[in-house]
Amino acid sequence: MIEHTNEAIRNYYKELIVSSDLTKAILYSVDAGGKRLRPLLFLMLLEGFGIALNNDHYSIAASLEMIHTGSLIHDDLPAMDNDDYRRGQLTNHKKFDEATAILAGDALFLDAFGLLASSKLAPDKVVQLISFLSDASGSRGMVGGQMLDVKGEHQALKEADLVAIHTNKTGKLLTFPFIAAGIVSDLDEKGMTLLQKAGQLVGLAFQVRDDILDVTADFSELGKTPKKDIFAEKTTYPSLFGLEKSTSILNQALDDALGIFESFEKAYQFDRQAIKTIIERLRLHA
Repeated sequence: MIEHTNEAIRNYYKELIVSSDLTKAILYSVDAGGKRLRPLLFLMLLEGFGIALNNDHYSIAASLEMIHTGSLIHDDLPAMDNDDYRRGQLTNHKKFDEATAILAGDALFLDAFGLLASSKLAPDKVVQLISFLSDASGSRGMVGGQMLDVKGEHQALKEADLVAIHTNKTGKLLTFPFIAAGIVSDLDEKGMTLLQKAGQLVGLAFQVRDDILDVTADFSELGKTPKKDIFAEKTTYPSLFGLEKSTSILNQALDDALGIFESFEKAYQFDRQAIKTIIERLRLHA
């Protein structure tokens, strides 16, 4: 699955090259590794519904990963998190320069929609996917959440503020693969609502886990500079609730998401084994 997703991205950047320097910078970050969690969630959900994967599905998965990779390039810039390492290697602006990194991130954000639009799925489904991915990525989602996050530095935020940041900054892009799988699978309204809830729960768990690891893990585990949230004086789940309660929140979110897929097994003849495996990997020390 991962290799097919990576291949879909690489193929997109082989078709027409305006600037080889830009393409080199883009692929530097794309090929840096990563778990490909978002594409895998989407593809495993489709398989759970009994759908045989094809190139159109890999294009959707690839477009999602392109948005995510572009966001990481921009996150690491001096004006944002100002980090020197990502996935164990130099960040894009350190490997190249700031202007190149900005343009590489811009390209990935925009090219994702070009790749998604090339899908041969039914046109109404493609339009829905583009609309939902835009909402999850832009001012109504990830970018809007990033702005809240920047403005929240050096402030003692309340729980509602923290939830608003992470629901948008992290949660909506992690919910997209669930919604996308429902669209492709022609799921009914009730199923779509449950899928969206499962995505929100996984998004919450992912963010809480990330907050915990920022405090407890080292560079070799993270592939990036640890304790960045502490230095930036960001309100996080551990700083607000402590490590023990944060771990409890993480586990409860994962348990609730798995419960939804247990109900899917009977209602939609859904094979939950693969999605269960990837969700369980979000446990601490899994």
